[in-house]
Amino acid sequence: MTKFIDATTSRRGLLKAGAAASALVLAPASLRAQPKVAPPTIIKAGTLIMSINPTLPPLQFVDDKGELKGMRVELANECCKRLGLAPEYIRTEFATMIPGLAAKRWDMINTGIFWTEERSKLMYMVPTEQAAISFLAAKGNPLGIKTVDDLAGKKISVELGGIEERRTREVAEMIAKKGLKPVTVMTFNNFAEAFQALKAGQSDAATSIDATAMFMQQRGDFTRAVSGVFPQTACFAFASKPLADAVVGALNELMKDGYYGKLLDQYGVLKIDEPQFAIKGSGPA
Repeated sequence: MTKFIDATTSRRGLLKAGAAASALVLAPASLRAQPKVAPPTIIKAGTLIMSINPTLPPLQFVDDKGELKGMRVELANECCKRLGLAPEYIRTEFATMIPGLAAKRWDMINTGIFWTEERSKLMYMVPTEQAAISFLAAKGNPLGIKTVDDLAGKKISVELGGIEERRTREVAEMIAKKGLKPVTVMTFNNFAEAFQALKAGQSDAATSIDATAMFMQQRGDFTRAVSGVFPQTACFAFASKPLADAVVGALNELMKDGYYGKLLDQYGVLKIDEPQFAIKGSGPA
């Protein structure tokens, strides 16, 4: 059974919300393979503990039954199955994920963290998908936002600390250099809050990855006004190289047997270009 722990809420609140241990049923422990990794490579024997911020449907989210769902969840759960481990998720804000990994609060970051040279020197990063940035507008796009330049003079809401915030600020700089009206970047603890700001009219646009923006548009919440900006690579991330190598092995099995391709096609997510999974970058010094 997949354990799902919300690190941002009190235990009492979790129990009231019915979300203390939202579950996805996997194979019983008796049917799983013998664990291929053990402490100290992982924190807890037989378990892969992952941080996640499930506010990005369809990639990572909590459904109306309080269950953890999404492409990244399914991919990680299948890796766990191949490694003989039980998945355990800790819900936390993005800003805590890299420090928490270094402090061994979790074994792996599973939130689609984007690859950068700087980050690749802090942890072992394994590309799993390709993604680009979109800017969502209110439903029907009443402000007529069609290009990046149309964001001039607008307030844009975004999650604090992620590459989406960095890219939003880069857009703001690009617009400023053109002499257009300045962009106001509004940061929030997570994407759910950023999207709520747009819905409430506190912001004029919100930044997300393409797949999430398309999902939001199809659901009728917002309009995907600008898409395909800053294409880049999203990754799993680890503090331990032996664990990263083990997950790479599981991912390559999933690529070889077709699971990986079918899963990403199901969610409309772009696959990596490389023929095999591998750690990208040098990792910690």
